[in-house]
Amino acid sequence: MELLDASKDNPIGFSHYGSRLVNWDHRRAQVKQAFVTSWDAYAQHAWGQDVYHPVTQKGLHMSPKGLGWIIVDSLSTMMVMNLTAPLAESRKWLHRSLTYDQDQDVNTFETTIRMLGGLLSAHYLSTRFPDLSSRRDTVYMAKAVDLAERLLSAYETKSGIPYASVHLGRKVGLPSHDGGASSMAEAGTVQLEMKYLSYLTGNETYWRKAERVMQVLDNNKAEAGLLPIFVHPDTGRFTSKEIRLGSRGDSYYEYLIKQYLQTSGQETIYLDMWEEALAGIEKHLITPTKSSGLKIVAELPRGIGGDLSPKMDHLVCFLPGSIALGATGGYTVRQARKMPGWTAEKERQIQLARDIMKTCWGMYAVTVTGLAPEIAWFNAAPEDLHPRPGDRPARKTTDSLAAWKEDFIVKPLDAHNLQRPETVESLFMLWRITEDPLYREWGWKIFRAFEEYTNLGGGKGYTSLNDVNALPPPKRDNMESFWLAETLKYLYLLFSPTDYLPLHEIVFNTEAHIFPRFKQNKWKTGWQRKPR
Repeated sequence: MELLDASKDNPIGFSHYGSRLVNWDHRRAQVKQAFVTSWDAYAQHAWGQDVYHPVTQKGLHMSPKGLGWIIVDSLSTMMVMNLTAPLAESRKWLHRSLTYDQDQDVNTFETTIRMLGGLLSAHYLSTRFPDLSSRRDTVYMAKAVDLAERLLSAYETKSGIPYASVHLGRKVGLPSHDGGASSMAEAGTVQLEMKYLSYLTGNETYWRKAERVMQVLDNNKAEAGLLPIFVHPDTGRFTSKEIRLGSRGDSYYEYLIKQYLQTSGQETIYLDMWEEALAGIEKHLITPTKSSGLKIVAELPRGIGGDLSPKMDHLVCFLPGSIALGATGGYTVRQARKMPGWTAEKERQIQLARDIMKTCWGMYAVTVTGLAPEIAWFNAAPEDLHPRPGDRPARKTTDSLAAWKEDFIVKPLDAHNLQRPETVESLFMLWRITEDPLYREWGWKIFRAFEEYTNLGGGKGYTSLNDVNALPPPKRDNMESFWLAETLKYLYLLFSPTDYLPLHEIVFNTEAHIFPRFKQNKWKTGWQRKPR
């Protein structure tokens, strides 16, 4: 039990704590029930299928025999929530029905983070929580190795940058429809999975393929560590100038700091790359809004030296959590301040994480449903969007909801909500690291909004929405697998005791699948950075 704010007259949530008792176990149980409701609806109406439409209660395969898209992506959440019955049914389905030997091409990145990541995480968690699985259970690893061997064909390119897609049955990499280029996120968000698989199997092939990608990307010597969003597998060179931390760019940056943490600080090259990129983000992408001085992470459509576009995908909201994680390594700020190496710069990074977190929360606070749009645009002064030497001057900040509403712009085509996890992911990280209960309260308000507007009732499950600024919001009739894999998992952990799955012992892949941190002496980083 904790003392927390009960004020309803401050929708932004900045008010004094201590006015009521909150039972976080009860709130966590409600999140667990949301997962159970979602899962039961899927299992009843679309079992084994890859897509679930909860409004019409229909399922759909993405391949002739199904890829286990929802089932595999949900395994680690079931384990975290100790849902043994659906887990047993899912494991049985994997063993009897799941095959990757199919006439089907898949996205290399999505299949790696969701399917390979889901299987590897299930293996890890089943060993960490042995009651969830037989000690001799090998099904997760067997499926993971089979899938990884098929994905390896995507890396058979002239540069080592993986093709955007791969044909599972033929084991052939396929170039994308973007002129053959792969996105930065597609190329730079496979490393945690491949390196952990090498650690488990002793097969260095996965490790070397993943490391080669990082070397090729870094050899471009991008200014300020900010990489354009497209790279070509034939040349290893960038094919665009556009820089953004939203779609096609986001998780490359996330995996820089997480690669460093995954191998317990043994690969300092990734810490160097992360720190360079973070400094570049601050210098070139972060700018204030006009009325409230909120810090936004804008985009550079024409690269460094061009004007900023005051646009921020919800996807960008992974960033505050990653910044805080990088500053403390997953320890609380109280603990980190007592450790060697704590600096004023790390203190400043924590404040930066808090500032961006506030902007991400604002995406929810300003809409009529209390749910965020897919993309937000912002009211920014023209002079704050032009390139300039040195730092942009800070603007006076305010937590007035009226001022926030002047600064947030939600365009009709961007108003949908796909049940995305990035904001609650960062709320979880910020809560664990700062111990500020405000982040738990924000998470609770988000969950309540999901309950009110996306829960279909009658056991049908939860759905995405078409417009977060309409009442009632029109339903999209789709449940994304990351609703189960990520959003509900992070909310559950946000409301869990802080010693459950300690952050400094684990690392989350970009689909919220949990891997251990490890040390090993078999392989080292196989490359060095070129002089800048």
